[in-house]
Amino acid sequence: MARVMVCGGAGFIGSHLVERQLADGHDVDVVDDLSTGSLANLAAARSMGGSLRFHHLDVTSLEFAELVGLRNPEVIYHLAILQPSASDSLSITRSLPALLGVLEAARRHRVGRVVVAIPAGLLYGEIEAKHQPVKEGRRTEAIGVSHVMAHTMVDVLNVYRERYGIEFCALAMGNVYGVRQRPQDGVVAAFASAVVRGIDAEIFGSGKQTRDFVFIDDAVDALARAHDRGGGLVINIGTGVATSIEEVWKLVAMGSSLKARKTTTREEDVTRLALSNVRAKIQLGWAPWTSVVDGIASIRDTFPKR
Repeated sequence: MARVMVCGGAGFIGSHLVERQLADGHDVDVVDDLSTGSLANLAAARSMGGSLRFHHLDVTSLEFAELVGLRNPEVIYHLAILQPSASDSLSITRSLPALLGVLEAARRHRVGRVVVAIPAGLLYGEIEAKHQPVKEGRRTEAIGVSHVMAHTMVDVLNVYRERYGIEFCALAMGNVYGVRQRPQDGVVAAFASAVVRGIDAEIFGSGKQTRDFVFIDDAVDALARAHDRGGGLVINIGTGVATSIEEVWKLVAMGSSLKARKTTTREEDVTRLALSNVRAKIQLGWAPWTSVVDGIASIRDTFPKR
């Protein structure tokens, strides 16, 4: 049994990770300022009966640093970080102070390990087809401020590791999807919301652009394995399979007569992304087991029956 702290634990990925940590028998402290997360996301975790504490705090606050000293976690998971759709100035400017807040608290109170999740699309940017599935470490020209920020965060993690001995594992996540995801945070959730409301969906760009879609259970399994593995590494968490946005819409809207209308491509959207998971298999013993067809089918099963 270990004591873990999950920053951003009331969010989509965080709340699922909290459930996994409790199921594994760990004591869990959830830290969330509820700016994007919700206590409702923790309902299932609260019903599990394990050792769970919630703290309504911002990770940049002095109170957070004091909490880390009081609770003395073995590992801090930092999920309150850049969102896959991060292009607005607020989320970008908050991301680095949030990471520094976590790392400084870890330094002051001798926490040995920090695990972070960074959207792979922001880390890698536009990668040529011949280099897909993309391997860790490939660098491209910056496509925007969020791309630069993602690389800066990895650099900061390395500095704290070298100078202060804080081990880290940075998971470069594909497009994670599943229940509890907000429509504004992922295309699968946006499409599911449209279907449930009975309205046509919106596709930015041609719909031919591809992404590597990772089911939430698989993503959480990778995070759990990073508890004590993959030190000092960036590790891709993806299926290695590129799926187009049009294909995803067809899977989500299956059985309905709804349409998807095309609109202007968003700034900083990449054309294609698939992630090599060879390092994840070697370092974490991890591999995805849920295909995008099966994962989306499980989401459709949650739709209200008409």
